[in-house]
Formats: sequence, structure tokens, C-alpha cells
Amino acid sequence: MKKIIVVLLCVFLVAGCTEAVKTEKMPVTAGHDMRVHFIDVGQGDSILIESPNGKTMLVDGGVKGAGQEVVAYLKELGFNKLDLVVATHPDADHIGGLIPVLNGISIEQFYDSGKVHTSQTFEEMLMLIDDKNIPYHVPKTGDMLDFDKDLRVKVLNADEHAADNNDASIVLKITYGNVSFLLTGDAGVALEKDMLQYDVSATVLKAGHHGSNTSSSMDFIQAVQPKVTILSYGQGNKYGHPHAEVMERLQAVGSKVYATAEAGTIIVSTDGVNYAVNNEEAYKVETAAPAAIDIISKDLMSEIVEIKNNGQQTVSLKDWQLISIEGNQVFNFPNISLQPGKTIYITSGTQAQEQQNYLKWTTQQVWLNSGDAAQLRNEKGELVSELD
Repeated sequence: MKKIIVVLLCVFLVAGCTEAVKTEKMPVTAGHDMRVHFIDVGQGDSILIESPNGKTMLVDGGVKGAGQEVVAYLKELGFNKLDLVVATHPDADHIGGLIPVLNGISIEQFYDSGKVHTSQTFEEMLMLIDDKNIPYHVPKTGDMLDFDKDLRVKVLNADEHAADNNDASIVLKITYGNVSFLLTGDAGVALEKDMLQYDVSATVLKAGHHGSNTSSSMDFIQAVQPKVTILSYGQGNKYGHPHAEVMERLQAVGSKVYATAEAGTIIVSTDGVNYAVNNEEAYKVETAAPAAIDIISKDLMSEIVEIKNNGQQTVSLKDWQLISIEGNQVFNFPNISLQPGKTIYITSGTQAQEQQNYLKWTTQQVWLNSGDAAQLRNEKGELVSELD
């Protein structure tokens, strides 16, 4: 029995279903143009990505009534086929418009959050996917989507078992050279906090939940540091989107804000180095400075090594290593990120502890003498900091 039928049964059994997604890393280069269209669908989301090598991805389709406009927009651009469609979560203002898209456009691959919903809209979408024999996938957090060889598409969140539809949102970070896009669906502040373990910095942010204050926390905005923020909402909507505090947070980090309700469809084009919004002035994204992560101190008695981020960007420490040179001992960092100005402590010996910003290495002694140098190396094995 095909995967989609199993998922449809889940609607009635209220059980989750998953399917593995290719996780190999994608190369990051720059050169040809990439365009990201934030389509004006009123109070909803719909995003078209044209890759540097001519691939197409559609993320959400707005409400059902906007679906025909999305189809018309795609065909006006000359697209009768989509390589990949992503339904971030089963709310009608995200998947409703995908029903006309499924009826009017050929689709090669379909990615869905896997979150079960009993709405007629959700059931109709699943039936169309099944009737048209479209390969159907449910990604997992941390997966890499195979879309274009010159893009890195990482899933920062996907949770088919989430209690709330918004919490199930597929969140994508798409990177092309020095330019990146963070597409957050309707992810709320709790998910934003969880995602801080990853490098969420991005040139362009599609703000969560149409500019609602249930998303776009100050901590998250500061970590993303978006040069451009897109808000997708309908003029005069009953929810009061965008909320004033969200606008204030975006202004506080100096982000330029564009809204589909005011500007209509918004197009961001980039060659991986420069980017422009709606063919306005082009901006160059400078290569980020080397990670300013330093070993601050090494307490030989308490066996605590202090490591601080003295830079201005959040840094993922996944696959980094702290090395005791004399003892030839290695601590492999877990999948965590260190925000600007923050400190973590690596502990060892009989008093080793693990709480909040303290990480436990081993209960054995590591730093036995003052001549034992500590080295910090990044995921590439490059020496970042050293303390004798």
C-alpha cells in the first residue's frame, strides 16, 4: 500500500508517519541568479524558489481561494512543473492553495510536515497527491533536502507529532554562497528557542506567523540578524498582523521590512554574493569574519575550562573539539551553538558537572599540570584558540 494511503489512514487513527530524507551535504557555490518570490496571497504564505540551475520549489500555497492566482503566477513565469513542493503545516492558509496547484501543475516531489489533520482541505490534498502518484516525504529536523547542487537546504524544524499545527512547521534555511533565506512557516517562540542550537543567521527572514507576536522573539531576531525581513499577511486582517512589538524588534536590529500587503509579491534576487529586493539597489553580503571563540581560562584545581564567544555571530560548535595536548585527550562538542557574548564551561574531574552552560567531559582528571596546553579546534580541524 502506498505511503500516502498510510498517511491518509493516520487522519482517522491520529498517528504520525515518517519517511527518511536524503541527508548528504550540498555544495555551496555562487554565480548564476537565484530568485525567491514571496507571492501575495493575502492572509497566508506562498513562496516560490527559482534555483541557480533552473530548479523550482514552492513552499505553501496560501488559502484555497488564492490557489488559482498562484497557478496563474507560475504559468506566467513559464513554469508548468515544480521540482519540489513543501507544505509546512496543515493550516488552511498554507495548504489550501496547494489544491489548485496540484490540479494545475505537474509536481515531482512533495514534502509535508506529516502532522495529521482532520480538515477536508488536508484530506483533499492527500488524495490528490495519491491520485497523481507524486512521491511523498516527511522530513526530519536536521535533514538536508536534495534540491539543487549549488544550494544547501537544511530542515531546522519538522515535527509530525507536535501538539499544535504551528509547532509542526517545516522550517527551511536555504544558503547560496554568502546569501541565505530562513523560511519559518508559523513557528512560534518555543520552536525559535529550540532552533537556536543551529546557525539561524540569515540574510533574508520570512517572519513566522505573518508577523504575529507569537513568533519573532527578540532572542531569535538577534540571532538571525536579518538584513531583510518579509512579512506575508493580508491588508486589514482580523488578527492585527503585523503586531507592533514584532516591528519594533526588527527595527532594533536594523532589518529592512517588506510586507506583501503593502508591496504585493516581493522578489529577492541574488547571485550568491549580491542581493536585491524588487530590483531595487543591490547590496553585497560580506563574508563573515572568522569565529571569535576563545579559551578564556583553565582552572587546574577545579578542572574547568572557560570558553567564550567574543564575536557578533552565533556559532555552531557541532563537531568542534577541546584538546588536552599533554594527555592527548579530546572532548567532542555536542550539537550546540554559542551566542555572542555567551560563555560555556567544560568540566572534568571528580567535581565535573552538567547544568545550564556547564558541559561534563569526564570524571577523570584531564588538566594534570600547568604545562598541559588546551587547544580549541573547529569542525574542519583548524586551530581556533590555544591556552597554555
